[in-house]
Amino acid sequence: MSPALALYRRLVLAALCLVGGGVVAVLAYAWAGPVWAAASGAVALSALVCGWFLAGRFQRSWGYAEAPEELYATYGVLVRQMVVVPYGRMQVVDVTSDLLEQALGLATVRVRTAASTADTRLVGLGLEEAARLRDRLAARSESFSTGL
Repeated sequence: MSPALALYRRLVLAALCLVGGGVVAVLAYAWAGPVWAAASGAVALSALVCGWFLAGRFQRSWGYAEAPEELYATYGVLVRQMVVVPYGRMQVVDVTSDLLEQALGLATVRVRTAASTADTRLVGLGLEEAARLRDRLAARSESFSTGL
């Protein structure tokens, strides 16, 4: 996964903590006084600091591998998960990218199956790599589903 994924997570987290923390601090100041406003600001700042360090671990936790008959995806910082999606079960493979992801050159490949529990996504791929992966997975899913 691209190192820009950590930057993406940090930018989103910073925006949420600064805006959310600012709104909560203003409301706390209006309702409860400056002590509660400072406390809510400190909570938002500590959440930003913790999230800033976890963003790198989050980026390193994502991975995928293409096997001859299935796709393996692994992710998770606190709880590691591995999802195995057989190519023949894939129904939709699409690429999405919001404005910030596009600015950073990132995309997300989403794989959907008939069973919603096997759906998975691969975040933080480069735009070109995501398009190539989508094409490979779509071709493999078509070739494996013809034998059903």
